[in-house]
Amino acid sequence: MSNFYEERATMIAARDLQEFVPFGRDHCKHHPNALNLQLRQLQPASELWSSDGAAGLVGSLQEVTIHEKQKESWQLRKGVSEIGEEVDYDEELYVAGNMVIWSKGSKSQALAVYKAFTVDSPVQQALWCDFIISQDKSEKAYSSDEVEKCICILQSSCINMHSLEGKDYIASLPFQVANVWPTKYGLLFERSTSSHEVPPGPPREPLPTMFSMLHPLDEITPLVCKSGSLFGSSRVQYVVDHSMKIVFLNTDPSIVMTYDTVQGLHSLWALRRVKTEEENVVLKFSEQGGTPQNVATSSSLTAHLRSLSKGESPMASPFQNYSSIHSQSRSASSPSLHSRSPSISNMAALREKNSQASKVFITSDLCGQKFLCFLVESQLQLRNDKTQLIFGSITNIQAKDAAPVEKIDTMLVLEGSGNLVLYTGVVRVGKVFIPGLPTPSLTMSSTMPRPSTPLDSISTPNPLRKLLGSLDEAVLLSPVPELRDSSKLHESLCNEDCTFQQLGTYIHSIRDPVHNRVTLELSNGSMVRITIPEIATSELVQTCLQAIKFILPKEIAVQMLVKWYNVHSAPGGPSYHSEWNLFVICLMNMMGYNTDRLAWTRNFDFEGSLSPVIAPKKARPSETGSDDDWEYLLNSDYHQDVESHLLNRSLCLSPLGVPQVKDEDFSQNLTVDSSTLLFAHIPAIFFVLHLIYEELKLNTLMGEGIRSLVELLVQLARDLKLEPYVDHYYRDYPTLVRTTGQVCTVDQGQTGFMHHPSFLTSEPPSIYQWVSSCLKGEGMPPYPYLPGICERSRLVVLSIALYILGDESSVSDESSQYLSRITITPQKSQAEQEENRFSFRHSTPVSSLAERLVVWMTSVGFTLRDLETLPFGIALPIRDAIYHCREQPASDWPEAVCLLIGRQDLSKQACEGNLPKGKSVLSSDVPSGTDTEEEDDGMNDMNQEVMSLIWSEDLRVQDVRRLLQSAHPVRVNVVQYPELSDHEFIEEKENRLLQLCQRTMALPVGRGMFTLFSYHPVPTEPLPIPKLNLTGRAPPRNTTVDLNSGNIDVPPNMTSWASFHNGVAAGLKIAPASQIDSAWIVYNKPKHAELANEYAGFLMALGLNGHLTKLATLNIHDYLTKGHEMTSIGLLLGVSAAKLGTMDMSITRLLSIHIPALLPPTSTELDVPHNVQVAAVVGIGLVYQGTAHRHTAEVLLAEIGRPPGPEMEYCTDRESYSLAAGLALGMVCLGHGSNLIGMSDLNVPEQLYQYMVGGHRRFQAGMHREKHKSPSYQIKEGDTINVDVTCPGATLALAMIYLKTNNRSIADWLRAPDTMYLLDFVKPEFLLLRTLARCLILWDDILPNSKWVDSNVPQETVEKIIRENSISLSEIELPCSEDLNLETLSQAHVYIIAGACLSLGFRFAGSENLSAFNCLHKFAKDFMTYLSAPNASVTGPYNLETCLSVVLLSLAMVMAGSGNLKVLQLCRFLHMKTGGEMNYGFHLAHHMALGLLFLGGGRYSLSTSNSSIAALLCALYPHFPAHSTDNRYHLQALRHLYVLAAEPRLLVPVDVDTNTPCYALLEVTYKGTQWYEQTKEELMAPTLLPELHLLKQIKVKGPRYWELLMDLSKGTQHLKSILSKDGVLYVKLRAGQLSYKEDPMGWQSLLAQTPETISAFTSDPALLSFAEYFCKPTVNMGQKQEILDLFSSVLYECVTQETPEMLPAYIAMDQAVRRLGRREMSETSELWQIKLVLEFFSSRSHQERLQNHPKRGLFMSSEFLPVVKCTVDNTLDQWLQAGGDVCVHAYLNGQPCGEAQLSMLACFLVYHSVPAPRHLPSIGLEGSTSFAELLFKFKQLKMPVRALLRLAPLLLGNPQPMVM
Repeated sequence: MSNFYEERATMIAARDLQEFVPFGRDHCKHHPNALNLQLRQLQPASELWSSDGAAGLVGSLQEVTIHEKQKESWQLRKGVSEIGEEVDYDEELYVAGNMVIWSKGSKSQALAVYKAFTVDSPVQQALWCDFIISQDKSEKAYSSDEVEKCICILQSSCINMHSLEGKDYIASLPFQVANVWPTKYGLLFERSTSSHEVPPGPPREPLPTMFSMLHPLDEITPLVCKSGSLFGSSRVQYVVDHSMKIVFLNTDPSIVMTYDTVQGLHSLWALRRVKTEEENVVLKFSEQGGTPQNVATSSSLTAHLRSLSKGESPMASPFQNYSSIHSQSRSASSPSLHSRSPSISNMAALREKNSQASKVFITSDLCGQKFLCFLVESQLQLRNDKTQLIFGSITNIQAKDAAPVEKIDTMLVLEGSGNLVLYTGVVRVGKVFIPGLPTPSLTMSSTMPRPSTPLDSISTPNPLRKLLGSLDEAVLLSPVPELRDSSKLHESLCNEDCTFQQLGTYIHSIRDPVHNRVTLELSNGSMVRITIPEIATSELVQTCLQAIKFILPKEIAVQMLVKWYNVHSAPGGPSYHSEWNLFVICLMNMMGYNTDRLAWTRNFDFEGSLSPVIAPKKARPSETGSDDDWEYLLNSDYHQDVESHLLNRSLCLSPLGVPQVKDEDFSQNLTVDSSTLLFAHIPAIFFVLHLIYEELKLNTLMGEGIRSLVELLVQLARDLKLEPYVDHYYRDYPTLVRTTGQVCTVDQGQTGFMHHPSFLTSEPPSIYQWVSSCLKGEGMPPYPYLPGICERSRLVVLSIALYILGDESSVSDESSQYLSRITITPQKSQAEQEENRFSFRHSTPVSSLAERLVVWMTSVGFTLRDLETLPFGIALPIRDAIYHCREQPASDWPEAVCLLIGRQDLSKQACEGNLPKGKSVLSSDVPSGTDTEEEDDGMNDMNQEVMSLIWSEDLRVQDVRRLLQSAHPVRVNVVQYPELSDHEFIEEKENRLLQLCQRTMALPVGRGMFTLFSYHPVPTEPLPIPKLNLTGRAPPRNTTVDLNSGNIDVPPNMTSWASFHNGVAAGLKIAPASQIDSAWIVYNKPKHAELANEYAGFLMALGLNGHLTKLATLNIHDYLTKGHEMTSIGLLLGVSAAKLGTMDMSITRLLSIHIPALLPPTSTELDVPHNVQVAAVVGIGLVYQGTAHRHTAEVLLAEIGRPPGPEMEYCTDRESYSLAAGLALGMVCLGHGSNLIGMSDLNVPEQLYQYMVGGHRRFQAGMHREKHKSPSYQIKEGDTINVDVTCPGATLALAMIYLKTNNRSIADWLRAPDTMYLLDFVKPEFLLLRTLARCLILWDDILPNSKWVDSNVPQETVEKIIRENSISLSEIELPCSEDLNLETLSQAHVYIIAGACLSLGFRFAGSENLSAFNCLHKFAKDFMTYLSAPNASVTGPYNLETCLSVVLLSLAMVMAGSGNLKVLQLCRFLHMKTGGEMNYGFHLAHHMALGLLFLGGGRYSLSTSNSSIAALLCALYPHFPAHSTDNRYHLQALRHLYVLAAEPRLLVPVDVDTNTPCYALLEVTYKGTQWYEQTKEELMAPTLLPELHLLKQIKVKGPRYWELLMDLSKGTQHLKSILSKDGVLYVKLRAGQLSYKEDPMGWQSLLAQTPETISAFTSDPALLSFAEYFCKPTVNMGQKQEILDLFSSVLYECVTQETPEMLPAYIAMDQAVRRLGRREMSETSELWQIKLVLEFFSSRSHQERLQNHPKRGLFMSSEFLPVVKCTVDNTLDQWLQAGGDVCVHAYLNGQPCGEAQLSMLACFLVYHSVPAPRHLPSIGLEGSTSFAELLFKFKQLKMPVRALLRLAPLLLGNPQPMVM
């Protein structure tokens, strides 16, 4: 290898030279800001007149002196994309005056301003910083924490932080800041210390000089340092030393370098969060902390960031005058600096003469060793970065400046002479030549000290000092390799030093390195940006370099890479095409080959640029030309390419006779020079290149690379005498690999020096062979692979092992028995790190192998695009697994898996699932302004699209809307009789209107149910609340009738509750997923006082849908102090509902203020309105729901029987208070039954029983004795319990405590009395409650039939009633017997029936149970007939109306959300009844029933959980108000608590292609229970699902849509999240199917017709265009018709079987078979693929799968494969008979064979798996006489019988081959 080659290679050409001007500077000129004036001041006066700012400005800025230029600064970093993908551009942060400009851009992307900030005072510094938003203090939490990316702008008194999400923070600074540094944990501040700051005396501690801020909202807190000594003791103290300055801070690894100005010492620190024990030490002992003078000498040094609060400080804080520094701050916010092990010396300290490093950076060399370098005005340093900071040797390199080039692991050094030199670590790579700039030195050489000379003896003013860190070598090898002989050192240094004076410009310094770009500042003030070339651009060369680097020892690898880099990046370097050729020549030269003498490397065509590296003997170009030129052309690759071109054959050009290359060139044997760098490692390099070759075979896009690589491999294999490998390559590429070729002999004596690694096997590893053996079920040795390089091979091997061999553990454990990892010992640790990336944790439980495979592949990042580049035979098993999963996927797979298996419906579902709850596909985007012409009735925002799918046959939704609207005037239809005067007529009309208004005022509650959660408000507009219209219009002239005319008496405050309900209804439209904040809630507050009631309702609604938690405490307090009764009720109930069951303390305090019983006895009497007390008591029940909190239960139990007080307090509406206390007590102990822990002494059930049936009042125990001393002066109750007041509350409390417990003894207390005498003692209304309570306790006994309902009525009573009524109905006079009070009996009867019906409603709420519906519907009809019967007066119409309302509500509960027509008809009938007994309360009940029936527009249903039943008991309490202001028995606001029982259960299938809702068939499987077996039911979605806990699984059924199974036994979380997001379930139509809307009966399916066009089957554009261009017949097709038919049938097959991805495989197989038939196979890989496909379909694992799933769609057409197999067999057999047998015989005997037959021979050998000739002699072929003997001998070679039959004649000597 000539030295000349070595000499010329040291120049490296930089690229893309362009002038650099910070983009921000240009932008400033146009920015509308005072900055323009500032820039004007920079200009010399001469230029001020030039109004053209641009031209003048650039000129002037170049004249400004360095000093003035300090006013602007900028920094660059590598672009960061929001999504996290690779981007290649720079981001610049430019600061000038008050402005900061952040811009992005590069060569390929135009520069653009991303953000510009202007602040009030001059900017001192601007930087990027990532803050960690962490909940957890511990260090471990950091990996997973979210990061908030911010830009920080430092001004003199404050720092502004702007996050990318758009949050802005501002923090004031309590001190002057000298510098800010971004760290891994937040910001680090250095306090600027003025020189006159006096050192404090002994009593005062010095103030810290360094502070940290972990989050923009945290306090600025002092830094703590921990300095250790060699003996392990360490001190912890604040950083107080003024002389310590930070010069460098790095985030990863997190280290800090400081400089002590007094001692001239650099120190290194590790930075971490502080530990609690260290916090405490600092707080206790900080007063003793001296200055860290001793720190300088100590060996280990760490610093800690610390935040502390006054509360924790155990002594008088030393910071009292600085209390702002550490006022209360989150203790989580304390990072700190530290080292892992204080005992190891881990500080690097270097004494220098008082000089601070001007630049510090971390760089790594080509082998990944890291160095820390720093440049001092007289010095620089390098060190390795592991967890412990250990330093190796030190190297000096002369330098004026330096910068790292991260992309290629090198650094750029500016030498004193003005030369730019590239180093990797401490190895010099070469000088950088910048085209367009004059080279500073005139000579080509440069000095490089040899290790033998003392390094420091080089006299240079600025040495660049480096510390080299060892990675793991125990012995440190010399880091400076010998690059050239000592003879090269004779050029003197002065030669270089004197060169740059005479040049005008030279490089002044280097700045802003990003990726592989760097800016050079020139001496004339201008700047240029250059790009350092990459190590390699072609993928193939990169992979080869990586592998070779992996296998070689470190030092050799670095040298090899340095040489390659010099060759590759030489000035005028190669183009992409010839990079590979260049690599081959470079590599072979380093191995000792003479590439000029080798025939195949000699012909490399380096297009035009014959750089000095390649053509060392550069002759003068001769004018005449010579014969050599012609021969060169004929031998060139280009000529051969053209010759073999198709046109050539079609034009019948005869090939030119190439004169044979003169033999004398090669007659003498070529030898390999053993003295070269890589000679010893040739076998190792050969083997890794072979593995790369096998890896590339798995990528169909790398075909050209393989062909290039195989030439190199063949040469090496021949020279290493590895025959099996040559044979292997021959079988792959018969045309490229000639059996004979030029051999370079390796001198026998030298082979000993070659290092033959243990992993080099004699049999060549072949990935195809390995897969084939697995498919045939033969054993195989583990497949060798290179970690991190041959990832595809690893993936294929493991997936075959998993799917074909069925070994589940193959992918779960790291060291698989199927792979052998190739390592050289020192690299162990790196390889282990590589391996850890793949440790696969199984998240979802997976049943079958196919699922396991697919989930594993996505977890290692395998995508569809990778699958498409695998050869079709190798990809087939994976595709089979994917096909299997696509048929029956699990619904909860992550998005990546769904994408891989090609189910867009699922991947979209998964992707939507990760989005925050917001607007979904279905939310109607109707802006609220559209319906202005018709007045807003509050129901415009319903989702019409879904409702029209659910109720498609009729207009019931419009009807409901008409019945529930309260915004239009009503029709007042009164006939004027002649005897009425006009005035009387007007009064008559107004009285009629008053009646109708009772109904209008009751409507909003029902409307709230109908529009529940249907609207997403716009945060910039108030919520529209429809007005409650209480006027009327009278026909025929449509005159307005108004109640305010004063003609009749209207009750006062009549509308107050109605408008409250109206507000609630409006507020309940807001969906829980909406984005709402405190400001918006306050913004909705009305201006007019008369709307206050509506706002009160609005607040309650916000609580019910969970938004009230966002309202600030301040505002809550604000509303409560106003003393508006309604607002307090709404707010207290709303807040409690939002905090359901949380026992939230702050809410408890809020409620307690309003409940005298919860206040201390001595507290001042607050005047709380009665209704507010009721609301507060229920609120307590909600907040403590299900907690069985003892104190609360005790107080509530007493409150049920609260006696009236002496001063008339607690005297009005006592019933509602007692009921509220009972309901609240029931909620607190909900469903706990007899296991109320720690409450046995309260005797809760006994006490409640007493409240229910009466008796003596017990003596009040507890703290409230005082209040009840004197009885009331008005109400005389004596000492007995007033049952009329306490019974309802106590009954319902018992029902809720024992809910669903089936406790017989308690239930028996609640039986209806069965004797007439006892019946007289119970109010008939209470019988309803008792029956209801009894049935709720005996939950499991409730049966949905009328027989069960009747069984609740006591026997004796029933008989009597029936006996009497049979007479009475036939209108015979009643015999008045004394003992029979018929009125009592019949009332008791109807109320008991109503109670039983109501319990039936609770039991089957939201279930749409048919028998329950029929039963309740029958009773409703009965009650309606009763009402019209003549003897209804006996029972009393009021009682019958109440019972009818209760039954109707039960009916609506069972059918909630379903919109059942029969129930709708009942409601509509009752809507029309006005007047008579129909008061406000009954209207309320009827319209609540209507609302429940259409709950949430059909999207919601009711749940039967305990909590829901409690809420429904409050909402549907069966005593209805008599008029609109009646709250005596039950607070009206509680009617809205039904929201807590509503749950979204509508599943809406959405077609993934059109994104519109559609119909789909669901199969719902119920779990078995004690009443029924496991059953299946088919539903047509969109439909309400049954309650999820009853279901086992839900399945979208075919055949129209892709099947989809949701297994609810694994957990209902997934389905719940779908339902909460509007229930959108994505489905995908299968090919050729129409949706149910277009084709309800399924008669028009395209498979039933003959398909005219393929577009009906598929929407895939690729398939459509394939059909267009390849399957359409044209005129005179000729023999192409056959191919066309084949394509059409294959396409049909693929589309109907839903496997369009198999189309390319079919076509590839067909093409391969045809090519084989034409004998044109130049490479055998396609034949291998066909072979693998056939083997896969006949493999055992595949056969078993087919047996297990007989219905499974055939993956490849059953007719296609046998034809392929047969054709291949025939072609090869014909070849055998036509003379191929001779060829095979020759091959088996190891003799050469005719050129023409080579490719067919290789096909034969591959297809029939014929073993290589070297295996044959071992079994002794010659003596065989019979086929049986052959069969026996070949058994061990695993050769198939088919192949043996074809070989037998040759081996047995028969002339005639036996062809089957």
